[in-house]
Amino acid sequence: MATNSMDIDIRETFWKSFQTSPFIMMRLNGSSSHAEPMTAQLDKSAHHAIWFFCKRDNRIASGGKAMGQVMTKGHDVFACIDGTLVEETDPALREQHWSNAVEAWFPNGKADPSVMMLRLDIEDGEVWTAELGLKGAYKLMTGKTIHPDEAGEHAVGAV
Repeated sequence: MATNSMDIDIRETFWKSFQTSPFIMMRLNGSSSHAEPMTAQLDKSAHHAIWFFCKRDNRIASGGKAMGQVMTKGHDVFACIDGTLVEETDPALREQHWSNAVEAWFPNGKADPSVMMLRLDIEDGEVWTAELGLKGAYKLMTGKTIHPDEAGEHAVGAV
């Protein structure tokens, strides 16, 4: 895997894959609590942030510095995202991201005062793409050595 600054191809691969599998394990930095799965609310025009709905007593609800790990459904993209969690207070964004799927988790609806919306302001991240291809898949099945430059790409920087 080649390490380089986050180029547009890796960034776009990350966001496209994350959109089809928008789940992230979130944890507050310095917390002794385990990370927990959250469903990210994504906005195509906002590559600097992701949003989550949660209860006010959720372990990440207090906000602050946080880190999230992403492993997409097809295991083609892995990422670690660093940023700051803050409460999203824009009612238009809350309305925009509310859906039947969100309501399934919060049956008292979007006006429920115990439900809050968090925004992760992304500061940086690391992304790994897995692209073994036919040759790599053969090596994997037969136990032959897979060289890092045959396995995909790795980039660090702004996602």
